[in-house]
Amino acid sequence: MPRPTEDHFELRLAATPEDIRAAQHLRYRVFVQELGGDGAMVDHDAQLEMDAFDPVYDHLLLLDRRRGDTVRDRVVGVYRLMRSDRVAEAGRYYCEDEYDLSVLKASGRRLLELGRSCVDAEYRGGTAMLHLWSGLARYVADHDIDILFGVASFHGTDIGALKQALSFLYHNHLAPEDVRVRAVADHFQPMDLLPPDQIDRKEAVVQIPALIKGYLRLGGTVGDGAFIDHAFNTTDVCLIMDTARMTAGANAKYKKGRA
Repeated sequence: MPRPTEDHFELRLAATPEDIRAAQHLRYRVFVQELGGDGAMVDHDAQLEMDAFDPVYDHLLLLDRRRGDTVRDRVVGVYRLMRSDRVAEAGRYYCEDEYDLSVLKASGRRLLELGRSCVDAEYRGGTAMLHLWSGLARYVADHDIDILFGVASFHGTDIGALKQALSFLYHNHLAPEDVRVRAVADHFQPMDLLPPDQIDRKEAVVQIPALIKGYLRLGGTVGDGAFIDHAFNTTDVCLIMDTARMTAGANAKYKKGRA
């Protein structure tokens, strides 16, 4: 994995159960304590946000060596990754609970599911996310990945409050048909809540989380339909990034970790 430029940062894949627990602890602080999420396997006593997929996924970790003496103290950013050549170990992709991935799975292309991405509150707005992007770019190159995908979340489940952002994504960033996944039928939430002429672009862009904006700047697109996740108090969209469709400029920016 690439080495971050600042001497105090370390970027690597989780190699031990302790590493994975450190990732789960950061996820607990962000997804449970900050955003009010919960789940069947959340351990409030140990402060771990975990699920059955964690043991078989790769976990990309960003550590700050200046923080404490343990990996749990030092992990300040995480990404969870699953390649299509290893998904049989997990049985399915995590986001198949929310999205029908048939069109991607039938494509014959090399896939990478991204998920559980988060950064410690103290490191947002700095270089932490850039380092994670750099590590992700190296991982993609090392494994010759064609398509990256995964769910990304808006905080809250009030669709009315998100109608500007969801409509903007639908009308401006809907994925091409050959990679356009759909929210599962039983939970399909339409995103075209407003016609194009009623969208307030400024308001819509303000509502879109920074991580989603980063994907969009690189040519990322969204699947059809949102998924309301009441357990985690989020409204999810599925992002798809086809490396073959990225512009040369976006590809260079991505590889340098500057999304």
